[in-house]
Amino acid sequence: MSAIRCHVEPIGTRLLLRLSGELSVSTVPRVRAALLKCVVEQPDAVVVDLAGTVLVEPAAAAVFLVAARQAARWPGTPMLFSTADPHFSGQLAKGLAVHASVDEALAAEPGRRNPVISDMLLPVTGASQRARELASAACARWGLPHLSGRAALVAGELVTNAVVHAQTMLDLRLTLGRRYLVVAVRDGSAAVPVLPGPGSADPAAPRGLLLVDTMARRWGSTPAPGGKVVWAALAV
Repeated sequence: MSAIRCHVEPIGTRLLLRLSGELSVSTVPRVRAALLKCVVEQPDAVVVDLAGTVLVEPAAAAVFLVAARQAARWPGTPMLFSTADPHFSGQLAKGLAVHASVDEALAAEPGRRNPVISDMLLPVTGASQRARELASAACARWGLPHLSGRAALVAGELVTNAVVHAQTMLDLRLTLGRRYLVVAVRDGSAAVPVLPGPGSADPAAPRGLLLVDTMARRWGSTPAPGGKVVWAALAV
């Protein structure tokens, strides 16, 4: 059975992820999980060292583009890749930042960081109001008055859902990308939010997610150390 090892090392304000072993369709889930685990720590950039990686199935290389796009949406963390293998480099999707060595990737300018506004919230009733105020303030600062109402509603519902179901400290972040305004809430519960079914009578069902599902272009949940991040992307 093919295997791949993932080792993470902090280098200054960046994270270096070293992959060693065989990259195939069967090892993609492990690689994707390692990439997203780095992203949720929100370093200045994630550098992926592919020197010890053997590309067994070219289709598996798509995992890097998918992860880089998700990282760009939230939390806006750039990904840089390092490989001296021209064959491997040629299989990586165009648009990814590929360097010939780890040192070169670590020294590279990752590009413009997306602007972020954040706050830590207690799991109390007033947290949702604070979330709405922060979202409205972010839209005003970034010149997005047309998104203020929707962003405030989405932020309030995500925080309310976390207060009710996670009951832990919350990290609310709003990130402005080129195409999306992303509202994200990190909490200390690993439970994955699920939309309630039609006609559900369960009083504990997260009905606010129905509103999020309607308002956002897309939304989802990403595992994080000690919990998860629930995010929603609004088209700018």
